[in-house]
Amino acid sequence: MGREILLTLLILLFGGLVLQVLALVPRPTLPDPSPRIAERRAWLHLWLPVLPMLVVGAWLSGWALREPDPVRAPFDHGMLIGASIPFALIALRATLRAAWVLAKAPPELPVCTAGLWRPRILFDPYLARALNEAEVHAALEHERAHARHRDPLRIWLAQLATDLQWPWPWVHRRFEAWLELLELARDDEARGHGASGTDLAAAVVATARHLRPPRRVGSAAWILGSDAALLGDSRSLQARIARLLVALPEDTGPTEDARLSESAALALLAVAIGAALALGAAFGNEILHPFLMWTWTV
Repeated sequence: MGREILLTLLILLFGGLVLQVLALVPRPTLPDPSPRIAERRAWLHLWLPVLPMLVVGAWLSGWALREPDPVRAPFDHGMLIGASIPFALIALRATLRAAWVLAKAPPELPVCTAGLWRPRILFDPYLARALNEAEVHAALEHERAHARHRDPLRIWLAQLATDLQWPWPWVHRRFEAWLELLELARDDEARGHGASGTDLAAAVVATARHLRPPRRVGSAAWILGSDAALLGDSRSLQARIARLLVALPEDTGPTEDARLSESAALALLAVAIGAALALGAAFGNEILHPFLMWTWTV
């Protein structure tokens, strides 16, 4: 068998096993007064099972760098292919759904931020005429916050991470909880940039009334998309409006130190991937060749 084909099968098998096992691990929800901190924590919880899969893939790639092509070690081709098929189907499903989001026509939303690489704000002129100037300003500040953080891209990536952990329903609930926290965090950021909570609440209510046809709670059309809409999730709309009508709490959201910690985490992940690549090149044969031989003799 060709080296690259075997590498793909091993990444699907071992990476898929690691991903599915880690998706089963419960993650307690810690209360936090700041939606921005809670949003970052929920985002991390979505990705925690996926990141070790990248390390496993790097380790296997390191092994492949020193393996001859084609691979001469004896192993049972049928066993490896059969064991990899379930994880290959999950990866294929996630890839097709991610591609469908990019290929399908964007939903008709009154106010949203669209575009993965260059976020742009879309505002229905008919809705704008129904709002006063302060409400338009509040809605725009909310969408500018989405654009600053490239939230359409983050939503698309979060959907991909969620689909890779299919079929566990609690992973999808984590995704929905993150979407709710994302809207609360952008509400706070908009208010921090001068938008009135009352005006933003009025804009959200007007958007909900303007939306035709109304979105169905729990429908696939509601979840499968990458646009960051002002309306957010209708299931949490009442609590969101109530929160906008009270005074903005003291800002305890991410500071420069928090952004530095995120950069440090990315640097640590890069170091881990590099170390896994080197370890795979140095010691991969000592682990994988006995495994391949086991498939041949079992």
